[in-house]
Amino acid sequence: MCGIIGYIGNQDAVPLLLEGLKNLEYRGYDSSGIGIVPDAGGSIQIQKEKGKICELESLLAGQSLPKTCLGIAHTRWATHGAPCRKNSHPHANDAYTLAVVHNGIVENYQPLREKLTREGYRFLSDTDTEVIVHLISKYLKGDLVKAVQRTIQELEGSFAIGVISSADPSQIVAARVGSPLIIGLGDGGNFIASDVPAIIRHTRKVIYLKDGEMAAIRKDGVALWTFDGKPVRHKVDVVTFQMDAAQKQGFPHFMLKEINEQPVVLEKMLAARLKKGKVVLEGLELSDAALKGITRIKIVACGTAYHAGLVGRYVIEELARLPVEVDVSSEFRYRSPIVDRKTLLVAVSQSGETADTLAAVREAKKRGARILSICNVIGSSLARESDGVLYTHAGPEIGVASTKAYTAQLMMFYLLALKLADVHGRLSAKERSRLVSDLVAVPGLCRKICRDGEAIAAVAKGHSHYGCFLYLGRNVNYPSALEGALKLKEISYIPAEGYAAGEMKHGPIALIDEYRAVVCIATQSDIYEKMISNMQEILSRKGNVIAIATAGDKEIRSHAGEVIFIPATNPLLTPLLVALPLQFLAYYIAVNRGCDVDQPRNLAKSVTVE
Repeated sequence: MCGIIGYIGNQDAVPLLLEGLKNLEYRGYDSSGIGIVPDAGGSIQIQKEKGKICELESLLAGQSLPKTCLGIAHTRWATHGAPCRKNSHPHANDAYTLAVVHNGIVENYQPLREKLTREGYRFLSDTDTEVIVHLISKYLKGDLVKAVQRTIQELEGSFAIGVISSADPSQIVAARVGSPLIIGLGDGGNFIASDVPAIIRHTRKVIYLKDGEMAAIRKDGVALWTFDGKPVRHKVDVVTFQMDAAQKQGFPHFMLKEINEQPVVLEKMLAARLKKGKVVLEGLELSDAALKGITRIKIVACGTAYHAGLVGRYVIEELARLPVEVDVSSEFRYRSPIVDRKTLLVAVSQSGETADTLAAVREAKKRGARILSICNVIGSSLARESDGVLYTHAGPEIGVASTKAYTAQLMMFYLLALKLADVHGRLSAKERSRLVSDLVAVPGLCRKICRDGEAIAAVAKGHSHYGCFLYLGRNVNYPSALEGALKLKEISYIPAEGYAAGEMKHGPIALIDEYRAVVCIATQSDIYEKMISNMQEILSRKGNVIAIATAGDKEIRSHAGEVIFIPATNPLLTPLLVALPLQFLAYYIAVNRGCDVDQPRNLAKSVTVE
């Protein structure tokens, strides 16, 4: 959530800051701003505006900004206070000698604000962030690092901050707890940023700031300390993904590009994780003996990752015969979870910075559980807090609505389930060989679906006017129904619900009429006939049925107004294929309705606050 970019060096800072903000747009925001220290001296200059970054650019075009080589900028996703200019970042002290950008939430901001107000500090915004700049101003006695250090010791909650001072234009001071922040080491200048895409055009050398660390970023180097002042030896990582991975490459939206990237992502995962039929889970950090000692598995995740976890439960229980529970991360730690040393907690997060999932992991660790994470971002907070980490290596996902990260998470669950089945000896050689063969075929089948994208677009065009959607699935595709509904409401703003089809008669059937579209996942399986019965119940009530069915199914057209076919595969693997038409359908409906597909309103890519 939100985006931070800061620069100090030999180049003109303003174009670099604006470029960085644009490369962070995918994180979700409702306003933006920039703060600079003029090279010639004087107070900090701040410009900010509600809305898209183009609004900020228009504002700046009408200004005569002084030359500067030092600045910070921010895209804000509103928490405390409405989206408006006064609440946008950066925030400054009264004298405009200090400015701060901040991601996260200061949980104790209210008592701090009341105390500072009594001491004569004037607040101009409704934000929690403003207490930070006034605290730094209060404690600043010439040493900016010490003032920031003392300030952060008073803050409760999560934060990543960048601070500049016109009295000390030699550095940007940064700190983090709970919200991601990186340092980019450039040629003739250095950066701070929320994420790599903000700076990838200028450097691939990065330092991932850890929780409880702060840094001074200068033109010619950086220094790191813990919050209590102990120097930190930092590790420099080299970013490996290519710049074009964070560009649209001719696609109208990142989301469509990322849907079409899924065959390659899955192919690469299988090539790296299946060696001559043997599952290789580098990063697992659990021996076969340790895996045998696991008696139960708990999965924690949020949103789309939670749906991946639900599929994971079906697959692990089917293949490995181990009991699995799945929890929404935000609820897990509030229900006195029963975990112990024989519990494997699997935490799933694309970004590895999801606040609720991190909190769930910490709770499970206190109770003795072993932690395994499934994550896409190398060096993330979740990866660092886990005993083992399985990286999906799906590449940067820029669209806010997750697509390729979801199917990569699914694939990792299939591989993990296969590994657990091997360790526990649950599959015969014949069953295992057939499953591996079917798994290897999945990327090619996904390619066939992508080639049919235009046909799905036609279905979407005929259903974009419906005011509500219901998604139904059974067994391993019940989570697929949940995910399909989530995708549609995320990017098209159409109310949509996902249900287990067997539950339809227990309430949702009351919603069925000619004004509602119902997406039924009716692929070939042992429960196919039961799904057909549910579809007939919908048709008899004038519901408009879109079926997702297996190629070659001649019966299905008599039960649905529209049919989207997927290639035949092992029924257990169908969620990997079903995901794609559900994504295409949501995408094209949103496009037809004129929605901002890559940056849907009110949403953020990485939810770093509770």
